This record gives sequence, structure tokens and C-alpha cells, in this order.
Amino acid sequence: MSPIVKRKREKFTLPSSYLVLILSFLCIGMTVLTFSTDLFSGPLGTIAGYVIVPFQNGITEVGSFLSDRSDELAQLRDVQRENEALRQQVDELTIENTLLQQDKYELNNLRELYKLDAQYEQYEKVGARIIAWDGGNWFNSFTIDKGTEDGIQVDMNVMAGSGLVGRVTDVGPNWAKVMSIIDDNSNVSGSMLSTSDKLIVSGDLELMSEGVIRFKNLIDSDDKVVEGDKIVTSSVSDKYLPGILIGYISSIGRDSNNLTKSGTMTPAVDFAHLEEVLVILELKQQVE
Repeated sequence: MSPIVKRKREKFTLPSSYLVLILSFLCIGMTVLTFSTDLFSGPLGTIAGYVIVPFQNGITEVGSFLSDRSDELAQLRDVQRENEALRQQVDELTIENTLLQQDKYELNNLRELYKLDAQYEQYEKVGARIIAWDGGNWFNSFTIDKGTEDGIQVDMNVMAGSGLVGRVTDVGPNWAKVMSIIDDNSNVSGSMLSTSDKLIVSGDLELMSEGVIRFKNLIDSDDKVVEGDKIVTSSVSDKYLPGILIGYISSIGRDSNNLTKSGTMTPAVDFAHLEEVLVILELKQQVE
């Protein structure tokens, strides 16, 4: 095919930048014509009516549309700022409420410790906070933030809530480890408050899922002990001070030897939610 024929088939194209420029001049021209006082007089009136007026109306509508959208965007920004301010206020109130609830919870704990301190006022005590524990669902073994610098020694009794928690098993300058009465390795010599009959309270973490631990070797020949009776630490215990509340009888039954009884008891302390404790700064050997 010859170059001449090829050139004839080529179509004329106008660059987009030129098209925009032409349209811009056209808009300016129509705007000028719009403000001309003599535009609608004479032969141009008809043309203006069909061309310029609709164009002018279109520009007005576009301008109104853009103005409305601008107002809506401004209102939207205001609403967003208000929402952000409200969200920040809600966050601050949530934090404040959480702190207040925490303060209330700590205050209740301190009140319980204060009552417990007054109940056993014959003993010198020091308050301590739990700083570590062995995990699991129960505080059967844990560490407190007081030690030898605060006068704490091994075998000192630990209390919380309404009664006995356990005893100190290891101690450092500013820490001490406590084994509670619910630990599988714990055995406490107890006594029935109502009859003074002796028994042994044994820790049982498996039973603690039901909220109880075991007791055994209770001699109750007169069948006076019933459910709900209080168990306290015995005066014959070699590690625990006498008369500290351990818990309450929850079930009782006679052993196969027909001489002793055993069953379960509910601890006086909530071993799932311990935070602060009281350590009695006296050993059993010191008060005998």
C-alpha cells in the first residue's frame, strides 16, 4: 500500500489538553455573553434562549450541588470531631469507673483484714500483698512481698478473709512463700469449736473444684457434731496458733472402724481470689 493512501486513512485527533483549553475559552465566552445587556435582543435572542440559558442553568445547578456537598462535608467533619470527643470521654469514664471499682474492691479487702485483725487482736501482725503464685485455679502456694526485713519467719501463720490461709514455708529478705491449707501436702490439727473434739484437716486440690477439702480422725462418740459446725486450729498443733477459724463442716460420715468420723469442710477463706493477707508475727513455740 502506498504512503499516500495510508495518510488518507489516518484520522485527525486533538490532544486532550487542547480540548480542555478550548472548552475553557468556550465557557468564558458564554459567561461574557450572559452578562451582555443586548444579548437577548435581536437575532441572537433565540440562540441565547436555546444555548446560553440552559448552559447557565446547568452551571447554577452544578454550583448549588457543589455548595451543598461542601456544607455536608463540613457538617460531617463536625460530627466526626464530636464523635471523637465523645469516644475519648467514654474511654476516660470507663477507665475512671474501672479504677473506682478496683478501689472499692481493695477497700472491701482491707475492711475484711481490719475485722480479722481486730478478731485476733492478741497477736501482732503485718499485712502483705501476694506478688506471685504457682498458677492453677487456687492459691495453694504463693509468694508475698514481705520477708525477714519485716520480721517474718518460717512457720508463721497466715490469715485472710475470715480465717486461716496457711503458713510460711520459706522466707527471704523481702519475700516469703506460703503453703495454704488446701495444698495436697497440708495437714492441720483442728478442733471442733462446739465440742473441742480433735480432727485432722487435709488439703485436697481435686476436691476444691467443689469448694471443699477433707477432714478425718474426728472422734465424735456422742454424735454432737453436725453440718455447719466451726473447725478451728487445735491447741495441740505444733505449727498453728490455737483458735484460728479453719472452716465449716459440710458433710460428715462414720468411718468403717466405727470409732472415728470423716467428711468434707468448707474453708473460711476464698482461695480463688486472694490478694492481701495478714501474717502473724509470732510462732507457736513463742506463745506456749
